[in-house]
Amino acid sequence: MTKSIFTLIFCCIVSFASAQTTNDKKAILNVLETQRQAWNKGDVETFMEGYVKSDSLLFVGKSGPTYGWQQTLDNYKKTYQGKAGMGILTFGIKKVEFLNKDVAFVLGSWHLKRDKDEPQGYYTLLFRKINGIWKIIVDHSS
Repeated sequence: MTKSIFTLIFCCIVSFASAQTTNDKKAILNVLETQRQAWNKGDVETFMEGYVKSDSLLFVGKSGPTYGWQQTLDNYKKTYQGKAGMGILTFGIKKVEFLNKDVAFVLGSWHLKRDKDEPQGYYTLLFRKINGIWKIIVDHSS
């Protein structure tokens, strides 16, 4: 009898953890899809809603580290001016891995299609679940 109860409890816990991970993965992928759609509309402010709005945000790109949400937004606006400069963005999600219940690692690729060029590269993101919402806290894009 005790073994049956233990097995039942264990199955319930595993089932709950799996469901939570599935829902959290969907939430993270939704953040990325919302960002992609906003970018393709030329709306960098909505794109930035996927990031934690904090001075602790860390963005690492070809120019080195940038700290803070506002500085990251300013850099995006300076680097990708207007709809033509932003182009059409696509993502290739390679991996979503949960480091714990509130932190996830994402590996992916990005590709921009613009009239004059098609830059592309890879990114690694750290997401943190803050007040029930997944936000990017670290972005390393190359």
